[in-house]
Amino acid sequence: MEVKSRAPGKIILAGEHAVVHGSTAVAASVDLYTTASVRLPSSSDKDDTVKLQMKDLALEFLWPTSRIKEALGGFVGSISTPTPCPADCLKLMASLVEDQNIPEAKIELASGVSAFLWLYSSILGFVPVDVTITSELPLGSGLGSSAAFCVALSAALLALSGSVDVDRERREWMAYKEDDLVLLNKWAFEGEKIIHGKPSGIDNTVSTYGSMIKFRSGSLTLIKSNMPLKMLITNTKVGRNTKALVAGVAERTIRHPDAMNFVFNAVDCVSKEVSILIQSPVDDDVSLTANEEKLAELMEMNQGLLQSMGVSHATIETVLRTTLKYKLVSKLTGAGGGGCVLTLLPNLLSGKVVDKVIAELELCGFECFIAGIGGRGAEILFGDSS
Repeated sequence: MEVKSRAPGKIILAGEHAVVHGSTAVAASVDLYTTASVRLPSSSDKDDTVKLQMKDLALEFLWPTSRIKEALGGFVGSISTPTPCPADCLKLMASLVEDQNIPEAKIELASGVSAFLWLYSSILGFVPVDVTITSELPLGSGLGSSAAFCVALSAALLALSGSVDVDRERREWMAYKEDDLVLLNKWAFEGEKIIHGKPSGIDNTVSTYGSMIKFRSGSLTLIKSNMPLKMLITNTKVGRNTKALVAGVAERTIRHPDAMNFVFNAVDCVSKEVSILIQSPVDDDVSLTANEEKLAELMEMNQGLLQSMGVSHATIETVLRTTLKYKLVSKLTGAGGGGCVLTLLPNLLSGKVVDKVIAELELCGFECFIAGIGGRGAEILFGDSS
């Protein structure tokens, strides 16, 4: 039996960094997906292994089921509710991963493989399985690739385990039911904890539910956009240290508390206005254009505030200058210091203009994607879609 699942990445429309200091942030799904294909062998199949293939990275991991059960059997085995991974179990999983001899250049993926081992063994138990992961999301660029991995993997495993109510006869992409989405999101969050330590929960929630969320002080609220948003996402291909960037903002806040509090308050106002704007009715092209212009102004203000926090980067500024030549507004998304940049593409914008922008950005060595914003969340598929 085989099931496929896919989960979207995410962007931050407004509020990054300031959210750590109590401001509101708005995040949205992006229609770039990570897909997990999970197959259970037939009863006649002699294979007794657990296989994980990361096709885009040309990596394959293989363990005998007995080896995993020997290492993790005291901690896991078809757990019915999402459970944090104990520290002792983390060490044992790290040993299982070390056995695979991951190339030094890709060693940062080790925590993701550990998350796989925890989710697989906790949800399915110790059974042979063949898992293949593919993704349209660049790694480590602020688009929520790790969360999409955890959501897609958990969605497929839960469907195969019988833990959720799904129609196995349908041959088209299906969303989970509301109650099952809660369970899926909790499992994915446990995987994110293994990868990131103390994640906010924003990324996996957006990837699970799709659409958009408003986030403040640990409280997540799902919101529905009435604007058909499209963005050009530019990956600067510059890696960044999120912890260091967050720490830098904190240090600036200590040095200039009054000024930075004004900055955070301003970001809070921008995020709240973005939330209201994207939920407001759009009746025709005139009202849509008016709302797009307002959103562009808010993005521009947010970018200016992020620059004042010290989290921009020379490559981000290059994207800003390039898109501004075509009268398009851009802002960084996520931690900054590199990573990805969002450029709002108005619905009436000429495709020729977009092609010119992309061509110029690619000449700078950047990678570009055009993506819809605020769309579907996690979905599953049994068999082939018709």
